[in-house]
Amino acid sequence: MAEQFLEPVVENVYTLNLGPQHPSTHGVLRVVLDLDGEFIVRTDPVIGYGHRGHEKMGENRLYKQFMPNTSRMDYLSGMLYNHGYVLAVEKLAGIEVPERAKYIRVICSELNRISSHLLWFGTYVMDLGGFTPFLYAFDDREQILDILDRVSGSRLTYSYCRFGGVCQDLDSVFIDMTRAFLKRLRSRWPDYENLVTKNIIFIHRTRDVGVISLEQARQFGVTGPNLRACGVAFDMRRAEPYEVYDRLDFEIPVGTKGDALDRYNVRMIEMEQSCRIIEQALDQLPGGAFLNPKVPDRLRPPKGDLYFGFESARGQTGYYIVSDGSTMPYRLHVRVPSFGNLHVLVEAFQGTLLADAISTMGSVDLVIPEIDR
Repeated sequence: MAEQFLEPVVENVYTLNLGPQHPSTHGVLRVVLDLDGEFIVRTDPVIGYGHRGHEKMGENRLYKQFMPNTSRMDYLSGMLYNHGYVLAVEKLAGIEVPERAKYIRVICSELNRISSHLLWFGTYVMDLGGFTPFLYAFDDREQILDILDRVSGSRLTYSYCRFGGVCQDLDSVFIDMTRAFLKRLRSRWPDYENLVTKNIIFIHRTRDVGVISLEQARQFGVTGPNLRACGVAFDMRRAEPYEVYDRLDFEIPVGTKGDALDRYNVRMIEMEQSCRIIEQALDQLPGGAFLNPKVPDRLRPPKGDLYFGFESARGQTGYYIVSDGSTMPYRLHVRVPSFGNLHVLVEAFQGTLLADAISTMGSVDLVIPEIDR
């Protein structure tokens, strides 16, 4: 009788647990792989190890009290998440933002985007066996952390944005530090190209590896650099412009194959485009106030709901907020890009070598805490 409840043994197929300790991701993830020899035949991502209940906390706090939570979901894009949250609440409550504050937010958000991409670059190459580029990348990233620390008082989890502006104005030292960093980073591109981009071993580890087709990307809701690597020039900063992005000139890099090498190239080009955005924003930075003084301490947005999407370092992110007219959100939900970017690996891993799993997963740039949140 017991035999009828037992699953039949499939010869030559065995199970391997990849994780749950940092398998080419930021955060704790477990991926259950069924292998036939060295080839992956089934993939099952297991999430939830880092659940903290951020959304439920948002429904039991004042709108401004939820601000610190925003930078602790994707802690590598803390400024971007902080920025997106205030934009959503401002739209819901009809709050006006000074022009200077809009430019300041864009400058700081793009610095944070470069910081996130540099960390991904360094750790990804280290996962593939290259240690020196990791040191270069973190050396450059350290400059950004110092710049953002000067204006926000934090190096990682920022609460810099405020409803109606930002909490502190930019001074001449911040501007000089930012311009010096842009010059320094551009001087690094030849080093990065020689060490990694043109490295034949790196190319062989990434070219035609972990291919994500356009159909798979659409099916799983893949966004950001991973979608653009499939050849789709979709970026929320251009598709649905917010702040002053429609006044700035920048390109949307795309790939052709959707493989790990395309995803690498897209992010590297994106860093240069962020440099262009920051330069233009600094040149156009107007005078005036950096914060709307008329915003009340306890916000009471009118009854209604709103979804606001923006472009984080990993793709399209969005806040859905339902207001019942009180000082706390009735419902708060966050759309995060890493959820779709993770689960498309169920298809991308199919039939690939186990040795290529690390290269593929690392190229997707997952931040698991934003999934678990």
